[in-house]
Amino acid sequence: MENLLGLLRIHVKRGVNLAIRDISSSDPYVVVHSGKQVKYSIMMPFLNKSCDASKLKTRVVKHSLNPEWNDHLTLSVTDPNLPVKLMVYDYDVLSADDKMGEAEFNIAQYLEAIKFRHTLEGGHPDGTIIMKIQPSRQNCLSEESHIVWNQGKLVQNMFLRLQHVECGEVEIQLEWIDIPGSRGI
Repeated sequence: MENLLGLLRIHVKRGVNLAIRDISSSDPYVVVHSGKQVKYSIMMPFLNKSCDASKLKTRVVKHSLNPEWNDHLTLSVTDPNLPVKLMVYDYDVLSADDKMGEAEFNIAQYLEAIKFRHTLEGGHPDGTIIMKIQPSRQNCLSEESHIVWNQGKLVQNMFLRLQHVECGEVEIQLEWIDIPGSRGI
């Protein structure tokens, strides 16, 4: 992949106060994708469903409105200006999965901080906040997001407010992975 900049590891930590889509709870999972990815469907006729092989997803947590996923999803990044889209669904066995909201976030500010990480090495204790990003109408942040020096790496912590739904947030953490031979950022 000649346009590859690197990999973005997304630690999908948990959901908070997600919407009810079954009788009294939901069976939520998260799907993440970015940019103009080639999409194709794999039909699963026995479930009357198809799945998009270009998307990454967490495991399903049964009967929870406050799921703890703690799943790591890794996206290939070719364009730092394309947003990352996160969608939450309620898993259903016999029908199409129900939408439980979505959020979109940009990684451009995080990647700008990554460019200067070599100046941080060895000089900052864990937990040092390098940059703060405020919630605004242009992002789905529900609270201030921090880019933090942690265990020799820069990570970004985010709480994303889900849109097109009555309630819910998802907590994630971003980590950049350099790939030898890639274009780099």
